[in-house]
Amino acid sequence: MAERKIFAGHAVRRLRRVAGLTQLAMADALDISASYLNLIERNQRPLTAALMLKLGDRFDMDPRMLAADGPGGGAEAIRRRLADPIFADIGVDRAEVDEWLAAAPGGAEAFARAFDRLREGAATASSEEDGATAAVRRETERWRNHYPDLDAAAETLADELRLGAADLYGAIAERLRVKHQLTIRILPVETMPDRLRRLDLHARQVQLSEMLDPASRTFQAAFQLAQLEARGEIDALVAGAAFGERTAERLFRRTVTSYFAAALMMPYGRFLRACEATGYDLELLQRRFNAGFEMVAHRLTTLQRVGARGLPFFMVRIDRAGQASKRYAGASASALATGPERCPLWQVHQAFDRPGEIVRQLVALEDGSRWFTMARTVRSQVRSPGGIRAEFAIGLGVAAENAAPIAHARGLDLNGDDATPVGLGCRRCARADCPQRAEPPIGRVLLLNDRERGLTPFTFAGD
Repeated sequence: MAERKIFAGHAVRRLRRVAGLTQLAMADALDISASYLNLIERNQRPLTAALMLKLGDRFDMDPRMLAADGPGGGAEAIRRRLADPIFADIGVDRAEVDEWLAAAPGGAEAFARAFDRLREGAATASSEEDGATAAVRRETERWRNHYPDLDAAAETLADELRLGAADLYGAIAERLRVKHQLTIRILPVETMPDRLRRLDLHARQVQLSEMLDPASRTFQAAFQLAQLEARGEIDALVAGAAFGERTAERLFRRTVTSYFAAALMMPYGRFLRACEATGYDLELLQRRFNAGFEMVAHRLTTLQRVGARGLPFFMVRIDRAGQASKRYAGASASALATGPERCPLWQVHQAFDRPGEIVRQLVALEDGSRWFTMARTVRSQVRSPGGIRAEFAIGLGVAAENAAPIAHARGLDLNGDDATPVGLGCRRCARADCPQRAEPPIGRVLLLNDRERGLTPFTFAGD
């Protein structure tokens, strides 16, 4: 908080209205003038640390809530939504967005929720699970996939475990045995054919599948320990999300428990120092922390501790059909991660043709932003009863202007003109004459001419 000015007029105004106070009454309670409070509510003055503490003390709330992003994730997040091609002919500028957030934060939040609902396809989804998944994704994005309290608790526990044994898996197993009277038992696949982990309270066992490799075995053991020793921090995050329905709560609980498990394996301080020392070399980080490729990739998106930030990576995980099962924008705010569709020209798709190899690419979006991206395939360790083994491509990226320290970017001209032009899926991309186009963009009028045929069957207004 000390690094940036906190403009939280919307949050202060909401707090005042919930308390049923006039500006004068709230100003008296905070020992400030009503005119000063008015400026704060209009985002013309930032909150001071002292005033944030007063608000927390006199209105019984966590002052960190005031440092959260504004309606819809803040001005940058609203501008990202307005960059969608459907709004291309409107031209809402930066000043208008700022005025909108200051004057009508509730309207901006309503717009953001409606846009996200349509973008995620939740408006037509019939199942509760679809809505829950979208709600959890929004909550994760609100936190920028960084949970300071979980990281701090995991780091403390990791240091404590290191005192007992150099082997983390062994230390976790001993902790479970001594403190929680639980033993880890590795079961053959014939005994547990459709589970990776199971807690048998009757036998006092954490049962793990023999199919798990050492990194995944450690992760599952850490997940169980997180459920037992990080319950307070996890409960607070789930309660603060206020989902209002059970499925989203349970899904988010699993998400943040997994976060703690990964943070226990890759403690924040040690992991960030290793990233900086190795140039964010993914394979070296895997070996140094005995973690899987996907674990390391996900962890890179979380390095946003105040005063000790890593590079702002995003991550996506897709299947061969291009469907995303994980999307983390982190602090990158990249539309490559937040959008529901991907461009076939982005080489995250080509990673399937080069299994196990890191594929790198420099790409440029329509808004002029340039991104250095890496992709690699990962495979599930277990097969379904029918013999199917899941395969995914993990896509990682960071703004090209930040990519110079990355070992995998060496040899690329990050400022050159050879970036591949990509979009955010055909329906959200207004690039003309793209030979890969499958659909016309939303909000553009098709121009049909029987006498001509362009590179694609779709010619549209605005070309």
